[in-house]
Order: sequence, then C-alpha cells, then structure tokens
Amino acid sequence: MPARRLLHARIATKAHFFICGLLFATWGVHVPTVKAQFGLSEAQLAWLMLAAGIGSLITLTRVGGWVARHGARPVVLCGACVVSASLAALLFAPGYVVLMLLLFAFGLGSGAFDVAMNAEAVAVEREMGKPIMSSFHGFFSLGGLAGALIGSLVAGAGARPVLHVVLTCTAGFALVWFAARAMLPTHATHSPDEQHQGFRLPHGVLLLLGLLAALALVSEGAMYDWSTLYMSQELASPASIAALGYAAFSGAMAAGRFGGDWLRGRLGASLTLQCSAWMAGAAMLLTLLIGERWAAIGGFALVGLGLSNVIPVLFSAAARVPGVSPASGIAGVSGIGYLGFMCGPPLIGAIAEHSSLTSGLLVVAFFTVLVALLTPRAMRGIQR
Repeated sequence: MPARRLLHARIATKAHFFICGLLFATWGVHVPTVKAQFGLSEAQLAWLMLAAGIGSLITLTRVGGWVARHGARPVVLCGACVVSASLAALLFAPGYVVLMLLLFAFGLGSGAFDVAMNAEAVAVEREMGKPIMSSFHGFFSLGGLAGALIGSLVAGAGARPVLHVVLTCTAGFALVWFAARAMLPTHATHSPDEQHQGFRLPHGVLLLLGLLAALALVSEGAMYDWSTLYMSQELASPASIAALGYAAFSGAMAAGRFGGDWLRGRLGASLTLQCSAWMAGAAMLLTLLIGERWAAIGGFALVGLGLSNVIPVLFSAAARVPGVSPASGIAGVSGIGYLGFMCGPPLIGAIAEHSSLTSGLLVVAFFTVLVALLTPRAMRGIQR
C-alpha cells in the first residue's frame, strides 16, 4: 500500500478515536445538567447508564459480524451517526422514558463506533508493521480532555448547555464523515469467513484477563460518568470547575497512553499493570479522604495516569495467550470488559443512592487494588 495512503488512514483513525472521546466527554460533563433538568435521583441516573451499557453490550454481540461483512467504514459512520443524534437529542427529551431510550441508542451507537474504529486501528497497525495501538487510544483520551475543557469554558461563559451539545455533536459527526473517506479499503477489515461468528465466552487465563479488564473498566467508566457529578454535588463546585476533574482524568489518561509502550518495555507487562493499578487505587482513596476541589482534580489526574495503560496491556496480553489466536483473545477479553463498563456506573449509582457518591466511588479504589493483587496470577505464563 502506498505510504501516503497509509499515512492518511492513520490520521483518519486518530481522528475517529479523538471524536469518540470528545462525544463521550460531552455526555460526561452534562450528567449534572441532565440530572438537574429532569430532577433525577442517583438511582434514576444509574438506570440511564445501565440502558446505555445494555445497548453497548447488545451491539458487541453483533458488530464483529457487521465489520466482517461490510468492512469498518460503514459501521464507523453508522455508529457515529447514532451516537451524535441520540446525544444531541438528550436535552430535548420530553420525559424519563424517552431519555432512557436515547441513552440506549447512545449505547448501541457507541459500541458499534468503538469496535469498528478499533478494527480499523488493528488493520492500520498491521500495515504499518509496528505497535501503534496505544497512540490511537491516547487520541481517545485527548478527545475526552478536549471535550471536558470545552464544557468547562462553555459553562464559564454561561452558554446554554443544549447549544453546546448540539453544536459538538454536529461538528463531531461532520469530522467523522470527512475522515472516513481516508480509511483503508474495505477489504482491509472485511472478512467473509468470520462474518457469521458470534461472541464466545472465554475461559481459563482469558477469563481471568477479562475479569481484570472488567474491574478496570468499572473504574474507568465510573470516572467518565460520575467524576463531574462528584465535583459539583459532593464538593459544591461550579460547573466550570466541576468539568476540570474530568479534564484532568482524561488528560492524564492521554499522557499515560502515549508513554505506555515505553513503560511496558522497561518494566514488563506484569509490573506495569501492578504499579499502574496501585497508583490508581491509592490516588482515588486519598482523593475521597481529602474531599477538597483542587485535591480532587489532582487526584483524578493520578487515577487517570494509573488506569491509562491497564486496558492496552491486558489486550496485548490477551493476544499472546498460548494456543489462542490474537483476534480471539482480544475479542474475549474486551467482551467481558464491556460487561464491567456496563455494570459499573449503575453499581456506583445504587451505592450513592443509599449512602453517598463518595462511598460509591470507593469502588474504584477497591477494584483497582483487586487488579493489582490478581495481576501476577493472570500474567503467569504470558510472555513479556
């Protein structure tokens, strides 16, 4: 493949990861807006997030076949369209039922968008002949950072939230559509032999790696969905300050991912995982104990730095499990991880409803410590 075409495809894929992160952040920073506008409790918010998670999980069981049948480009476009449209309509919802349906659609679209752009990233990496996956995930985190900072600026300027959401979604989808023209040819991700294969539950080492991924994604999902609300509700932060907690988390995630390949090369996969998980757990615990705005912003940054390389390292390990093909290993681990991403926010919402959001976020500290403790067993027998 011509080097210029490959370069354009790589840039397009980075753009898709960036926009995906931007859209996720736009939802994240407006969780308090939705809560206030519709008068929701933490439990009602948790059900909304569960609806989004169920949508993502349903898509996960089918999207592999869609990409195999049609290639990544149409699935990226369809997924991004559904995400943008459902998110743009959120603040126009007439009531809770419609709001839940829109979040369900948001989950459906985000699952398709995420899996398809990752399939494209794998194809680009294969064509490049060198490891570049962490940099793609870094652009997702950069998108999250940008979305959070934009949300903070918009709130500080007193602009209407609905205007911010609609303009962001419209511009985001326009950029996805424009970048999609530079994606690899359809045959790069089209695989007729795999188009009828469904999701398979892994076992053994893959099951344990998947459990670690689920624990990590519970924690990551909690930060995306609840960090802004924690800042505004528990620490009485104005909207412009509350969004900075999300921004700090996303920015640190991006920085950590861009340096992740170097770190893993120095420490090895197992030690990288353990150190990262211990950092995230300790930072979350200290943040909640201190209970101050600026400590929370710094603490969320350390949580992001700790979590940044957990999922990339686990996916890399899944691709090296003896006797399992790389694609099957990654698919199995990511599938269980999505279950964690789906169940985590509602779990924290339920705890917050019966106690406090501070108590709910202790789950992040607890689960990241579990990742650190279980890592040596999970990584046993897997090459560095």
